[in-house]
Amino acid sequence: MTTIDLVDDEGMETRLLEQFVAVATEGGVTRAAERLWAAQSTVSAGIASLERSLGVQLFERGGRRLVLTAAGEDLLPHARAVLESLDRMRDLAAASDAELRGRVRLGIFTSMDIVDLTGVLRGFRERHPLVAVELMTSPTGTTGLVQDLVAGRLDLAYTGLPATPAGVVVEPLREMPFRVFLATDHRFAGRSSVSLAELADESFVDTASGFGNRLILDAALDRLGIRRRVVAEMNDMPAVVRFASAGIGVGVVPDSGVRFDGAVLELEDAVEPLRIGLAMRSTPEPNRATRALARDIVAATL
Repeated sequence: MTTIDLVDDEGMETRLLEQFVAVATEGGVTRAAERLWAAQSTVSAGIASLERSLGVQLFERGGRRLVLTAAGEDLLPHARAVLESLDRMRDLAAASDAELRGRVRLGIFTSMDIVDLTGVLRGFRERHPLVAVELMTSPTGTTGLVQDLVAGRLDLAYTGLPATPAGVVVEPLREMPFRVFLATDHRFAGRSSVSLAELADESFVDTASGFGNRLILDAALDRLGIRRRVVAEMNDMPAVVRFASAGIGVGVVPDSGVRFDGAVLELEDAVEPLRIGLAMRSTPEPNRATRALARDIVAATL
């Protein structure tokens, strides 16, 4: 087992540990550099400098994805512990919320107004000018956001997953029922409601796999023994509604209140609504800046 006797030995800087953890988490320099808002050359040089300082090789080179060596595996939890301790020290050193500093990484949906986020962030910045808030999205929707949260790439994240991973707490924000969206010339357009069984032979438009609404609807279809045909997958629910309006397929998604030119029907089946919440890790304990932003976002739903 490799150990670190002196973490801050001979000029070893915190940023080098941050780069090490980022590369280990992301599996490569490119994504680590994006996460750290740094040049790839800076991150590569930082890893090399840390290896020289420690006298060990941290990553196996040669492939597109960097893999930790045995020494890197041993040292990674120590590096994370050092960074978490430093964050905790800075947190405790702030005498009041007005002196909060640091960074909060928030994973969001760009296509839905869950809360007045711009207003929340404006007020938060005015009260906490020393806190940098970074907004991030995921191409796999809520699944990707929660994965990034669990992996430590995010501090807060919107989630619509039907189940919450261990070590994550969720504050409810908004609830949206599933409805059926059709073109105005569809054979069911004149009705007020329709069942999933009646839609079984239709072509569907839906969000991509991994989105919370897709997981919920797929589970409901599985319970009914229905296998549907999805002809178009979108990266947001408003796009599903637009394509359903154009007659590309039927859209069965939560009603987020977006403008729609087609027909909207009630869904006769008992499908759980999409429950959007704000997710946060419970361990390690989030810093005060993260908790302060979480409080502001939750309060904006009241």
